[in-house]
Amino acid sequence: MKTIHSYWAYIVLAVLIYTVVNAIIGIIQKKEFTHKEFRLGLFTLITTHIQLIIGLGWYFMSPWFKALKSNGGEVMKDSGARLLAIEHPLTMIIAIVLITMGWSKHKKRVKSEAKFKSFAIFYGIALLLILSRIPWSSWF
Repeated sequence: MKTIHSYWAYIVLAVLIYTVVNAIIGIIQKKEFTHKEFRLGLFTLITTHIQLIIGLGWYFMSPWFKALKSNGGEVMKDSGARLLAIEHPLTMIIAIVLITMGWSKHKKRVKSEAKFKSFAIFYGIALLLILSRIPWSSWF
């Protein structure tokens, strides 16, 4: 489960970065919001939600969850364990909520610029949150 979660994360990051960059380019170049952008935003939404499901499955099987249940005080004292047991899961959930909000907001917008802005802002903040709480030491 951990391996799937790790490899799927590469897909999520690539798609999310592409979507945010595409939205920023769309704003700057005053492009028309087309079905391509719609599908890209939806694909990003779907990949992040799949990652959430995989991540939650892994989290409840992980040693960090077991350690948190048995000795939460010790986990909170150790910054590495706290990152994996608390900070990473909560931040990723918040990021996925932001992506979901960005998707919902873009659907209510009529103008292309407003649709691109919804993606750029919500997906962009989510990307920053995700990048801030990836356990980089275990990735490389």
